[in-house]
Amino acid sequence: MSDQPASSTPEKAQKSGSSGGMLKEILVTILVVLIISFLLKTFLFRLFYIPSGSMENTLQLQDKIGVNVAEPWAGPLERGDIAVFEDTQGWLPAAETSSNPVRQGLEFVGLAPDRSKQYLIKRVIGTEGDTVTCCSADGRITVNGQELDEPYLYEGDEPSEIPFEVTVPEDSYFVLGDHRSASADSRYHIEQGTEFVSHDDVVGSAFSILWPIDRWTWLSNPSDTFADVPDPS
Repeated sequence: MSDQPASSTPEKAQKSGSSGGMLKEILVTILVVLIISFLLKTFLFRLFYIPSGSMENTLQLQDKIGVNVAEPWAGPLERGDIAVFEDTQGWLPAAETSSNPVRQGLEFVGLAPDRSKQYLIKRVIGTEGDTVTCCSADGRITVNGQELDEPYLYEGDEPSEIPFEVTVPEDSYFVLGDHRSASADSRYHIEQGTEFVSHDDVVGSAFSILWPIDRWTWLSNPSDTFADVPDPS
């Protein structure tokens, strides 16, 4: 008669089954996280990184920001909003796509900033019907005749070194970078007739700096800057 415990084999089978169940739970959890991330990316918010200094000092090079993608569905953006939009008009050189399948997968579900398309980030200065002009006798940009006091401008920058006068068409925006001397924004595309950003190209508005952690902050609309701007005539 064997002196081995009669329950040794069932115990091994039970441990094996337990390991398999744990692996299944891990896989299901990962799948749920990916699905939730994809839904958040599609309907609520996305992550983007800042590749240039055109929005300094509001946004710094390599900042990671959260973008509210639900806002464009609710209606037009407001003057002062920081808009992220797809470059459908060739403002930027052709994009370099990532060949790393892991990176591509993370971008697809929203766990990494999307670098598969060309996006820009600028501040909305003029909305549908607005007449935006540079510059007034005091050297300021005006919207519908009202001078703007722009506290978000990069220190030492003029509101614009390029004179212009435009009227924003329907469902469109006139956008400028906060670092005016380092931003190839709407001003630089007037001659080509591509200075306006269509609402259809808007991904959303930036609402927070998420990384690095010491720069975490909410991004608020400088409503005082545009409070006295009259409606377009």
